[in-house]
Amino acid sequence: MKSEVLVIIPTYNEAGNIARMIDHVVSLEPQTDILVVDDGSPDGTSDIVKEKAKEFPGRVHLLQREGKQGLGTAYVAGFQYALNLHYTYVCEMDADFSHDPDDVPRLVNMVKSGEADVAIGSRYCDGISIINWPLSRLILSYSANVYARIITGLPVKDTTAGFKCFHRKVLEKITTNRIRSNGYSFQIEIHYRAFKAGFQLKELSIIFREREEGVSKMSKKIVFEAVWMVWSIKLRGLFGRL
Repeated sequence: MKSEVLVIIPTYNEAGNIARMIDHVVSLEPQTDILVVDDGSPDGTSDIVKEKAKEFPGRVHLLQREGKQGLGTAYVAGFQYALNLHYTYVCEMDADFSHDPDDVPRLVNMVKSGEADVAIGSRYCDGISIINWPLSRLILSYSANVYARIITGLPVKDTTAGFKCFHRKVLEKITTNRIRSNGYSFQIEIHYRAFKAGFQLKELSIIFREREEGVSKMSKKIVFEAVWMVWSIKLRGLFGRL
């Protein structure tokens, strides 16, 4: 029986994490498939995924891309893949175990029950639930989220959350190939597009843990890019250009 659930994981140099992540995701209930979108990782990430695809035929999928094309375009490619293969529930998740795979069924069930059209794994909806971040990074992230929420009017405390589940109808409606953001601001834009289209966004508190393997892709440049992109998203929304 084909799964209704697809988890999309963008990767770049995640050889130290991806095998364990795939094993965990395919063990979840209800049955959950996984799509890895790899941006030409030189560390052999895609080779590991190919071996896992042989181990779990029909459950593990790989999209290989040339070079680092960015988080946003990776997810857009993954969304189109999910729609083409007729998945009903489509999730975003990081490869580095900062997101707990065991939370995937909680997010899916929130959408499946009709409680939300987009279920967001939130670091900030029930206080601050982040482990092993330095204070400077925490302040930067929290402040950026408050700022984005004020400018856009999003009813979401964690506007840059990268752990979530969409019902396919959301992805069909919001025309993801028109998304312009490509860093962490991508998450703000897709939340805003779903909100403006009238879909129900709801947050679910998760524990976010700093990665133990590999190198974080987060930087001040990425956060500040998101801060400036908020105004572009807001203005495009006001003028009906989303």
